[in-house]
Amino acid sequence: MLHEQVFKIYHAPTLHIMCGHVRIASRSFALLASLAFVASLGYFVYSYAQFGASAGPWHVGAWTVVLQNVLLFSVFVLHHVVLARRGPKQSLRQLVPAHLHRAGYVAGAAVLFAATLALWQPVPGVAWTLTGLWFFVGEAICLTGVVLIGLSLSKVDLPAFVGLRQGLGLAYQPADDLNTDGPYRFVRHPVYLGWILLVWTLPVMTGTRLVFAAISTAYLLLVIPIEERSFRRALGAEYEAYARKVRWRILPGLY
Repeated sequence: MLHEQVFKIYHAPTLHIMCGHVRIASRSFALLASLAFVASLGYFVYSYAQFGASAGPWHVGAWTVVLQNVLLFSVFVLHHVVLARRGPKQSLRQLVPAHLHRAGYVAGAAVLFAATLALWQPVPGVAWTLTGLWFFVGEAICLTGVVLIGLSLSKVDLPAFVGLRQGLGLAYQPADDLNTDGPYRFVRHPVYLGWILLVWTLPVMTGTRLVFAAISTAYLLLVIPIEERSFRRALGAEYEAYARKVRWRILPGLY
């Protein structure tokens, strides 16, 4: 008993300081993960603008560059696909505190996305150039994609989505809560639809942009069934009812 009292007297302040340091580190990490997420999106805007420069005329050897880009993007894809599986999720939860799970995932995704953009290899050729009326049509569709992404994200608790609320210890709604407002009333993945409209409709579609648009779209089509399996496991009949009501996953009339 005396030993326990002495321990409390001499070590309690130290434990309190250590807990304070851990709390500060956790909150700092969550904040940095959020900033990394925003920075990666800004870097995408910058990079996609740079993809507008043509790398010269198309040639057969360019297929090697295309393959390099496919492999590069695959690393980013594996981050999502692997961590979406139950086994790796459970293993990660044993290593990372629960309140930092989401922030850790977002930080990893942001770093990999930025690295993918930075290492993306220029692909020669220009697939098409929109002029005249088609120029304005393309710009209008592209702007529609941006607006659709904005409207969709406004229906999501973004601080919780990037793990900031959890890292700061604030109250939040779990990410698996079903969202049926705004654009989610028409398609189940409106952010992905907005992305497709954005990357495919710029007036000048260089080979570099075309490959990035094609690969990122293929990634979205791959990840949608994985995400929906997670929703079905978490929400069960509620998600089944929503899927019956909102028939199309991403593109009305097609998918």
